[in-house]
Amino acid sequence: MPASMIADALAGLAEALQKAGIRWYLFGAQAAVLYGIPRLTADVDATAEFPLERVEELAALLAGGGFVVRVSNLAVFAGKTRVIPLTHERSGVPVDLVLAGAGLEEEFLGRARMMRVGNVSVPVIAPDDLIVTKVLAGRPKDLEDVLGVLAEQGPCLDLTRIRRLLGSLDEALSRNDLVATFDTALQGAQASGDW
Repeated sequence: MPASMIADALAGLAEALQKAGIRWYLFGAQAAVLYGIPRLTADVDATAEFPLERVEELAALLAGGGFVVRVSNLAVFAGKTRVIPLTHERSGVPVDLVLAGAGLEEEFLGRARMMRVGNVSVPVIAPDDLIVTKVLAGRPKDLEDVLGVLAEQGPCLDLTRIRRLLGSLDEALSRNDLVATFDTALQGAQASGDW
């Protein structure tokens, strides 16, 4: 999908959410692209700080900004997933808007960085936090993004913070692989000379 269509969808999202005073940030593949990772993707992932019980109100606000909901029973779907699946009508770009939960996502909101996409500035998840979300997702393409962010952002990253967050997630989720996965990716980036 052309970058101009993604920029158009992000401009619509930024306008609707900022007009309503809703804090949000871009994450996922589009954030990876902004941090220098060449990636083909046709969707947008964002997180917004908004109460789950008012999801229909948020959907109506976004409809005014040119977005349509992609599911028939939004309240039930969002209640199970905390996601509002949308399509930006003008560009046709799919947007998954995650409703932020307490804790980690609130921390990510506070650390988001303003970055330029086309003619609009949007809040983007910090690269350290992007790595945490990508390691947690754990799909092969997410782990490729981790390597790319490490290569592009290397010395600017707070490795201690990344390990601390992943360690907390390992404990909270009864896992023991997140820190190890990150350390393997870091070793790979360092060995390839990208560090």
